[in-house]
Amino acid sequence: MNWLSRTVLPKIKALVSPEQPKENLWVKCNSCAQMIFHRDFEESWNACTSCGYHMPLEPEQRLKLLCDQGSIEPIPVDVADKDPLSFRDLKRYSDRMKDARGKTGHEDAIVVAAGQMNGQAVVIAAFNFKFMGGSMGQTVGNGIVKAAREAIRRQAALIIVPSSGGARMQEGILSLMQLPRTIVAIDELREANLPYLVLLAHPTTGGVTASFAMLGDLHIAEPGAIIGFAGRRVIEDTVREKLPENFQSAEYLQEHGMVDMVVPRQNQKQTISTLLNMLMTSRAVKAAE
Repeated sequence: MNWLSRTVLPKIKALVSPEQPKENLWVKCNSCAQMIFHRDFEESWNACTSCGYHMPLEPEQRLKLLCDQGSIEPIPVDVADKDPLSFRDLKRYSDRMKDARGKTGHEDAIVVAAGQMNGQAVVIAAFNFKFMGGSMGQTVGNGIVKAAREAIRRQAALIIVPSSGGARMQEGILSLMQLPRTIVAIDELREANLPYLVLLAHPTTGGVTASFAMLGDLHIAEPGAIIGFAGRRVIEDTVREKLPENFQSAEYLQEHGMVDMVVPRQNQKQTISTLLNMLMTSRAVKAAE
């Protein structure tokens, strides 16, 4: 090996090649700032082992949390026109979509799958807040409709896990039309007498809250999740009053009857499957009558 290969070439490669990121072994809690070992963080399903604060959970992790091992069956969702209005603000909408797809590996802000939850057949639609704030455009609407109709076809319960900032402004009226469209899909599920549960994750706001997210037979929320329509500042400016510190939190909404229960992640699968067993048993009794 000559001096070019031994000395010069490695230095040139070091300059032009990006440095490989080192594995991050610790995760900092967004609430108490506690450093959590990454394996403990993953085993607790992204919940702080010190204060219990629930941090975002990827849709794939959500499916693993709720479904029996080996039972997850992905359900494809029809992807709508990439840029129906040729919308542009600081960036083109098509560029924002390209960036979001590159960062998340998903086509849009929703993932739909069928599976078993402690032996109970379910269809789950889980949002990804990292994809443009989990905003609801045409593709997300397609996902909700597909999930509801798959649940009917499979005679399974439907579980939706919203985490969204609301309607996607880049799709204008086409986004707003997803509100009544998803409501019709849930009505079809009700006509089939199948259970519909909503697991509210942080945050659930805007047009998502104003449509399918508040139509469940039961509403379960994650601890500390912010759930509402308009933002706190907008409400305070409108009513000209100072709101409680925990306003719009899952615990506040449970106290005021908008949420049925607040359940930490480690208990969600067992709690939801128990509820579904009761609902499906009741459905079977009614059918027999």
